[in-house]
Amino acid sequence: MSYCVHQESISIRTPGRSMQNVSDQIKEVVGRAKIDSGVCLVFVQHTSASLILSENADPDVCGDLERFFSDLVPDGDSRYLHRDEGPDDMSAHVRSVLTDSSIQIPVMNGVCALGIWQGVFLWEHRARPHQRNIVVTVSGMGQP
Repeated sequence: MSYCVHQESISIRTPGRSMQNVSDQIKEVVGRAKIDSGVCLVFVQHTSASLILSENADPDVCGDLERFFSDLVPDGDSRYLHRDEGPDDMSAHVRSVLTDSSIQIPVMNGVCALGIWQGVFLWEHRARPHQRNIVVTVSGMGQP
């Protein structure tokens, strides 16, 4: 066994403001990494989308989170000066800052050590569809 690092990029097409469960894609990268014990770092390369660790069983959780954020950070707020791409431009940036651009997941026995009800979601904060890139880096002890 030796220290190894494996890195891949995942591209996700979003339909607009929504949450996409990307857990399976991340688990596939971890499987290809051949890391027995270590850490998986997931990073989204955008300022108007984010990553969250949330419940993966009941889709109402995602809907409730979206409704909460719609109230907390409304589109088109008159205080926003940055509106280059429309009324959802600055609100998308605020939502991104309030959530996460990266998530760390332990790798145990070659698999992501997510809890049974946990999933990793890409949260698109813009109203229109976008192509989003996620970098997955897996490091730890494994077979080179």
